[in-house]
Amino acid sequence: MAQLIGRKGVDFDARKFEYIGSPVQNHDLCVMTKGSGITSVDKWMASKTPVKLGATPPGATTYDTPAVLKEALNLPTQIVAGYTTTRESRLAAESGEAAGLCGWSWASVKSTWPKGLETGEAVVVLQNTPKAHPELANVPLAISLAKTDEARKLIQAGIHDVSRMTYIYSFPPGTPKSRVQVLRRAFMETMKDPQFLAEADKAKLDLEPIGGEALEKVVKEFFDVEDSIVKKFAKILQ
Repeated sequence: MAQLIGRKGVDFDARKFEYIGSPVQNHDLCVMTKGSGITSVDKWMASKTPVKLGATPPGATTYDTPAVLKEALNLPTQIVAGYTTTRESRLAAESGEAAGLCGWSWASVKSTWPKGLETGEAVVVLQNTPKAHPELANVPLAISLAKTDEARKLIQAGIHDVSRMTYIYSFPPGTPKSRVQVLRRAFMETMKDPQFLAEADKAKLDLEPIGGEALEKVVKEFFDVEDSIVKKFAKILQ
């Protein structure tokens, strides 16, 4: 995304890297506190004042995701980007300094805010993914709330495609193709290995692997996004 919108400091071409695979596709969410009163996306949309969301600076999912949602769905939102970590944003929400945060994965929420989920103080109000997580079947999808083709394209490229690239293994440009193929096969075989699966289950880690070829395709298609959408991203994410 940084390369696409011409953000300063990008001196590489993402299309030239060799993608090996990703063990999981980020299941992006918006989570609010019960105390904020925003316990559903309907209440968020109906809010008379902008809903404060804790975030790290532009370029991080906790900033970029709510920025895209604000534009695509016209959600009343104020992004407070003064935090350095997701943990700080969560603590701000718990103290009432913010209502919650977006761009946070379900796996991370479960492991770092279990008490909030258990007591109902932490409420998942929106899933920013193509399909619902089995454990969140009743939580609406952001893409289903998009009312225009432009809104759907913003969510698809700005959130869905980015989420597929969150936990990647990659090698630098120029890595021999034969080596890349070996590594890709080894990665996907590892994702099916019984001992590995047992360790992942023991650590309560979600697995939804995606292969290097598919990741490569996502990257190339990302750069085919039409100019009007790229300009919109540049406006809302810079």
